[in-house]
Amino acid sequence: MSYPYPLVIFDLDGTLVDSADDIAEALNRTLQDWQLPRVPEATVLTWIGDGVRRLVEQAFTAAHSDIHLDRVMPGFMRHYEDCLLRSPRLFDGVVPALETLRERDVAMAICTNKPSALVAPLLAHLGVQDFFAMVLGGDSLPDRKPSGIPLRHIAGAFKVAPAAALMVGDSITDYRAAVDAGMPVALVRYGYPRGLDLESVDAVAVVDDLRALPGL
Repeated sequence: MSYPYPLVIFDLDGTLVDSADDIAEALNRTLQDWQLPRVPEATVLTWIGDGVRRLVEQAFTAAHSDIHLDRVMPGFMRHYEDCLLRSPRLFDGVVPALETLRERDVAMAICTNKPSALVAPLLAHLGVQDFFAMVLGGDSLPDRKPSGIPLRHIAGAFKVAPAAALMVGDSITDYRAAVDAGMPVALVRYGYPRGLDLESVDAVAVVDDLRALPGL
């Protein structure tokens, strides 16, 4: 069966990988380094999606700290790397969905705001690196999501018009990037939506499990 989208671009954290506990631990270790209180994982979930610097900025702002981020980021990045493979897992349905799309000759890529150096080790650890022909991290280009530039860049690399590709994500950042790129978007319910109203959003589909994706 042919698939309507020759290219599917996935977000990573919250869409393919449940990494919230590891990201929260890295952030909390950083807060502790500066004698600031730890925060619940549920709170950290509301900050994930716009890149690591923005994540740390929101945490330190919430802690009423005026420490300059340039002093904080090196320590956070050490903790982030140390916690990267601590306990990540693929969400249910990810591998079957990827396998089905590959069987249908759909090209697949990743567009994430995670630092690019940390993406490959994570994908290898989870055993899914071979599914993706291209990976773009948050520092791969001058612009990152919610700009649509990374999505258009990936589509161009595959010689696919943005309107003919599909973005799959979980957050308002992914949604805004897709809209900016002129790309259809499918969203998952189980991720970190951060204020995105999944019941009223203009999406191709909102799914509970990625195994529904090949049926679009």
